Amino acid sequence: MTVLPEEGFSLAAEFPPATREQWQRLVEGVLRKTGTEATGTAAEDALATALQDGLRTRPLYTADDAPADPGLPGFPPFVRGGRPEGTAVTGWDVRQLHADPDPRRANEAVLADLENGVTSLWLTVGPAGIPVDGLATALDGVYLDLAPVVLDAGADAESAGEALLKLYEERGVRPGTVPGNLGIDPLGTLARTGADGPGTALAVRCAREFPGLRALVVDALPYHEAGASTAQELGCALATGVAYLRALTDAGLDTDEACGQLEFRLSATADQFLTIAALRAARRLWARVAEVCGASPAARAQRQHAVTSSVMMTRRDPWVNMLRTTVACLGAGVGGADAVTVLPFDSALGLPDAFARRIARNTSSILLEESHLARVVDPAGGSWYVERLTDELAHAAWAWFQEIERAGGQEAALRSGMIGERLAATWADRSRRLATRREPVTGVSEFPHLAEQPVERRPAPARPAGGLPRVRRDEAFEALRARSDAHLAATGARPRVFLAALGPAAAHTARAGFAANLFQAGGVEPVHDPVTVDADTAADAFRRSGAAVACLCSSDALYAEQAEDVARALKSAGATRVLLAGRPGDRRDDWERAGVDAFVSAGGDAVALLSSLLDHLGVAR
Repeated sequence: MTVLPEEGFSLAAEFPPATREQWQRLVEGVLRKTGTEATGTAAEDALATALQDGLRTRPLYTADDAPADPGLPGFPPFVRGGRPEGTAVTGWDVRQLHADPDPRRANEAVLADLENGVTSLWLTVGPAGIPVDGLATALDGVYLDLAPVVLDAGADAESAGEALLKLYEERGVRPGTVPGNLGIDPLGTLARTGADGPGTALAVRCAREFPGLRALVVDALPYHEAGASTAQELGCALATGVAYLRALTDAGLDTDEACGQLEFRLSATADQFLTIAALRAARRLWARVAEVCGASPAARAQRQHAVTSSVMMTRRDPWVNMLRTTVACLGAGVGGADAVTVLPFDSALGLPDAFARRIARNTSSILLEESHLARVVDPAGGSWYVERLTDELAHAAWAWFQEIERAGGQEAALRSGMIGERLAATWADRSRRLATRREPVTGVSEFPHLAEQPVERRPAPARPAGGLPRVRRDEAFEALRARSDAHLAATGARPRVFLAALGPAAAHTARAGFAANLFQAGGVEPVHDPVTVDADTAADAFRRSGAAVACLCSSDALYAEQAEDVARALKSAGATRVLLAGRPGDRRDDWERAGVDAFVSAGGDAVALLSSLLDHLGVAR
C-alpha cells in the first residue's frame, strides 16, 4: 500500500502548470477546423456569448477574473446573503400566488397549499383578484400568526391593508407576531396602470405597531414584464427603493425603520446563472444605497422575494414551463432569495388548476427536501464566473440607476416616458433575437407540436389597463399559430407546405428537419410524402400533397445537380412559391431563374418569413 504524505501533496504536482496562452492556441486549432481564423484573445472572444446590457459570458474564467472580495454571508455588502445562515436552517419561504376572484375557491386553494408545503401566501386583491371584502373568506381557517400574508392590491392597497389589519385584530392575533407585507407599491402601480398609486401612511403604523409586518414592496416585475434587461430591472428597483426611503423618512421614520419596511420583488428566469448573479448584485447595490443613507450595517440587508418569470412562460406546449420554472427556482434559491414563488405552468392560460399549483409548490419542496439545495450558504460563492458576472451586472445596474436619478428619480422617469422608451428599445432588440430564433423557445419556435391538444383554463381577471406594456417571449409566434388555428377551424385543414426532399435520407434529413421545425413554428403543416423526390416525380407528389407551396431540402452537392430541374417541375405543377432550405451562395441567380423564390436558413427572420407565407396562402390575420 502506498502512503501519501499528509502535507504538501498536490494531485497536479507531476503536471506542468497550464497557461491561458496554451489554452488559446488549442482554441485556435479548433476554430481553424470550422473555417474561422482567429488568434490569441480574438480566438477566445469568438467563443464568448453576448448578453444584454453589454455583458459577455466568456468561455474561460480564472482567478485573475475574480473581482474584489464579496465579503461573508450576513455581512455588508451582503453579496453572499442577507443572513449568516442563509436559508440553511428552514429553507427559503415557499410563497404561492392566489388570484381567484371567488373567495371560497381561493380559500380551498389556500388551505390545500398550506397543508402541502407552502409557507406564505401572496394574494392578488381587488379587481384583478380576490375582492377586498372577500379577504376574510379567502383566509378562513388560516393561522395568521404562522402563515405570512403578502398582499398585491395595486390602487386598492390601502383599503386591502386596512382590511387585513382589521382581520388580525378580529382574530386576536398579537401585533408582535404578525408577519408578511401589505404590498403597498405606489410606483409599481404607476408603472402598471399609468395612474397614481396608494400612499405610504400605513408604513408608519406598521413600524410602530406591527414590528414583524412590512408595508411596502419594491416590485420590479412591471419592468421585467415590459421587456427590461436584468440590469434595467435592478436599476428600476434601486431607484424605487430610494424614492420610498425618502418618503418614509420624510414621514418620520428613521433610516433603519424605513429600510425595515421594504421588501424587494425580483424576477427569476431560466438563465440560472444570470438569476443567481442578479440577486447577489441586488443585495450589493441596496447595501451601498442604505449605507450612504446612514443605515446601520444590519439594516442594509435586502429582503428578497423572487418570482419565476411570466415573460418566459408559453401558452403553447405549457408543460415545458415546468422545466423553465424549475431552473428559475433553482437560480433563485442558489442566489439567496428569502422567498420564492414558482408560477404554475398554466398561469399564462388563466387561473391555475389544483394540479398546476401542486407542481409549483412541489418544485420548491423537491429542491429543498430532496436535493438539499438550501443546506449550503451561497453555493455559487467563489465561482470566478458567478463573481465576475455579479460584479459586471452590479456596475451596469448602477449606471442605469444613476441615469434615472439624473432624470429626477423613478416617478419622474416613468411620467416622462423615459423608462418606457428605454425598455421598449431593449425589448425590440430581444424580439429580433427571438424572431431569428437565436434565442429559441422550446415548444414554440423550436420543436413545436402542431397536433397538441390545447390546455383550457378558467379565465383570470383582467389586470388594469394602462402603464407599461406586458410582453411575452412567445407573442410573435403565438400570433402566427393563432392564425393557423383560425384557418383550421374555418376550412378543416391547416396551411401546408410540401417538402421536396432530394436524394437519400443522409443527404436531406438535416435540412428537411430544419424546414419542418421552422414551418410548424408558424402553424404551417409540412407534408413530407414521399420521403424523396426527383425531377421526374416531384410534380406528381406535389399535386397529391394538397399544398400550394414547396420547399426543396437536401445537401449542397445534390442542390447543384438537381435543384434547378426540380424547381422547374414544381412550378409547372402549380407551386405558387418555391423555397430552398439553405444558403444560395454563388448559385442564387441560377436557382432563381429556375423558379426558387426565397431561401430559408438558420439565423433568418423566421417570424417575417412565416408571416409572409401565411399571407401568401391566404390565411387571415
